[in-house]
Amino acid sequence: MIPLVQAVDDYVAMRRALGYQLTEHGRVLPRFARFLDERGEPLITTVLALEFATLPTEASVVWWHQRLAIVRGFARYLQAFDARHEVPPSDLLPAARRRARPYLFSEAEIAAMLAAARSMRPPLRAASCEALIGLLAVSGMRVSEACGLDRADVELAEGRLTVRHAKNGRSREIPLHPSTVAALDRYARTRDELCPHPKDPAAFFLTGGGGRPIRQTVGHWFDRLRHATGLDQETVGRRARLHDVRHSYVLRVLLGWYRDGDDVEAQLPRLSTVLGHVHPSDTFWYLEAAPELLALACERLERTWEASSPAGMPDVHTRLPLSRPTRPRQVRRRGRRR
Repeated sequence: MIPLVQAVDDYVAMRRALGYQLTEHGRVLPRFARFLDERGEPLITTVLALEFATLPTEASVVWWHQRLAIVRGFARYLQAFDARHEVPPSDLLPAARRRARPYLFSEAEIAAMLAAARSMRPPLRAASCEALIGLLAVSGMRVSEACGLDRADVELAEGRLTVRHAKNGRSREIPLHPSTVAALDRYARTRDELCPHPKDPAAFFLTGGGGRPIRQTVGHWFDRLRHATGLDQETVGRRARLHDVRHSYVLRVLLGWYRDGDDVEAQLPRLSTVLGHVHPSDTFWYLEAAPELLALACERLERTWEASSPAGMPDVHTRLPLSRPTRPRQVRRRGRRR
């Protein structure tokens, strides 16, 4: 029988060789192996898998469902070597994935968080937190992409940075505003003064200890900033997330286009490229019906209607028929009714 710890490594390595990133698998499955080892269980059973999946009692049913799905794939892999392993049924812990309503940060709230970051300790952590959160706010990057930036990827002289090995293995270039270039240049000089010999010399952003930050590290930083600025209160049924900074970036870009009178539909592919989306339809996930955005869209629609209407044409409401509407013709369908 293959030891479970080794089996986890083999399974994750095989799937990653096929092109899957398996970020959560790399965290959940080693915990599952330790969970079975602590109970002295060498085999996967449905009961144990279900117990492990629901261990974080404060988590949502969606997260329980995802944990069980990760274990199910691993159990299916092990069953090919040992038929005694049980594969949990797919209908356990059903959960409909719902889109979380994002919190849209205002510019003042972003500025408040950056100010709070400057008071963190040690100074290197403060500088890194301020620069990284600020970059997320003005670029729409994913947190993992910012953590993965190397110094060679940030070309300040050219005013751009390169995101390598992003989601689904894609890479892209992101143009930087001159103010962003200046802020990153200040950070780079401060970083080199505070940590001339980092643990990871290639990393652009560093933790307080001189290593490369990971997504969980930045998440802890954000939790502290959220508490320091009073944003840890539930305002949309839950607390604001770090990923909501990406949503807020999309909103600010759209507001800027509307205010400048740009063709929003023609610009959307550019926004999709910056965000790292293959299709503009993926970007629609980030479009929010914010009041200010709706007001600008309605104002543009009214101007378009007025410009396209011939002079003297009566209002659309006056052209509606006042008589009783005719009943739609019924279409006879063949076959048995369902």
